[in-house]
This record gives sequence, C-alpha cells and structure tokens, in this order.
Amino acid sequence: MRLPVGISKKIAVAALLGTISLTSVKVVADVRQAFSTQQSALSRKTDLLAAKVAADTSKTESQKQIVARVRDNDEQIAEEQLSRLAPAKPSAALGKASGPVRQIVISIPDRQLALLEDGAVIKVYPIAVGKPSTPSPAGDFKVINRATNPTYRHKGQVVLPGKSNPVGTRWMGLSLKGYGIHGTNMQSSIGKAASHGCFRMKKKDVEELFTLVRVGDAVSIRDQRDELVARVFSAGEVQVASAAPVATGDQQ
Repeated sequence: MRLPVGISKKIAVAALLGTISLTSVKVVADVRQAFSTQQSALSRKTDLLAAKVAADTSKTESQKQIVARVRDNDEQIAEEQLSRLAPAKPSAALGKASGPVRQIVISIPDRQLALLEDGAVIKVYPIAVGKPSTPSPAGDFKVINRATNPTYRHKGQVVLPGKSNPVGTRWMGLSLKGYGIHGTNMQSSIGKAASHGCFRMKKKDVEELFTLVRVGDAVSIRDQRDELVARVFSAGEVQVASAAPVATGDQQ
C-alpha cells in the first residue's frame, strides 16, 4: 500500500530530524567529554605546578633555616670564647675622681640600652636581646673585659673581624660568664629577640658605647618594666652630644 506523498514527506522529515537530533546529542556529548578531559589535564598541571612551588618554597625555607643555624652556632662559639678572656684590671690611677660615674641599664622588654652618667640618661640605643629559647639574663653585673676587633677560633681557623665575624668589631664582657654586649653581622636583628642571650648592637652604636664605658662600670639588666626602667626609658630616646669618651686604663 502506497502512502500519500504528503505523509511520506512527513515521515522522511521526521526521520531526518531524528538523525540530526541524535547527531547533535553525540556532538554535545563529544564536546563535553573533550572539555572535561581538558579540564582534568589543566587541573593536573595546576596541581603539579602548585606542588613544585611548595617544594621550592620549602627548599628555600630549609636553606634559610640552615644558614640561620650556622650563624647562631658561630655566634655562640665566639661568645663562649670571648667570655673566657681574663678579667681586665683597671689602672690604679683611675679612681672615682678620674671621671664621671657611668652605668648601663638594659630593658629587655623595650629592647633598649641606656647609658647613664651620674644618674642622668645620656644615650639610648636599640639592641637585640635573647630569643625565647635562649633568653637574656636579668640582674646586676659589671663590665669585666673589653676587646677591639675581637677574633675567635672555629674549626681550627681564626675568624678575623669582618662580615663573617658574628660579634662585630667590639666586645664588652659581663661578670656573668658567657654574656656580653657586642656588635653583629646581622644588623637586621637589632630591635628583635634574636640572640643567644647576649646583647647585639649596631656597628656605629657599639663602637661609640665602647669609648664611653670602662671595666668596672655597672650593668643593670631588667626583664620587667620596674621603676628603674620607667625612669630611664619613659622620656624616649635621649642623645647628648657632650658625652665624652672616658679613659679606660684596662687592657683591651
């Protein structure tokens, strides 16, 4: 039985539309699959890149930590050796009448060192103090020895003054063994809790302070803001140009 021409055309058109629809669905599915594959590949690349960045960052941080540990170890060795210097003996000619009475006051919380002359503040310097694992000591001490351009021995070699010397160009040892006031080859640590307990100073500051104090001068170190700290540091930084070097009379 032959179908009318109109019906045949309708059937043909429907079949064609069905084929087109199936083809379109397949194309859409193929596009989606290709897009999903590209996304997965991109995601894997991103993950790999992120892992590489993390590994590089971790490696850099590890290298920094190693360098920091080496520097800390070198500083500790130098401090221990310099603290064993024989206490210097002030000249018998230097008595109370030979110059002003000077005292160092250190505030650990404020990370500052003040120099007093006859009770008046004449200098205030920023310093680095001991880190939490190796805190600076509190108490009353004295300057017992001094050294200009100090050297120390490490692994059989003498470390001369310079960039590789962790205690800088000046050392002022305290009556508490192992501790002193000194320079540093890490200027950026000043103002921080970063040392093994000693007190680091900037190069120009420690060299100036070295000319202003002598063996036997008192050093008061405070770990709290008591009355002494409040009196000395409440006025902020004080700079008095007339502060004159004193005759030391000690063996440097």
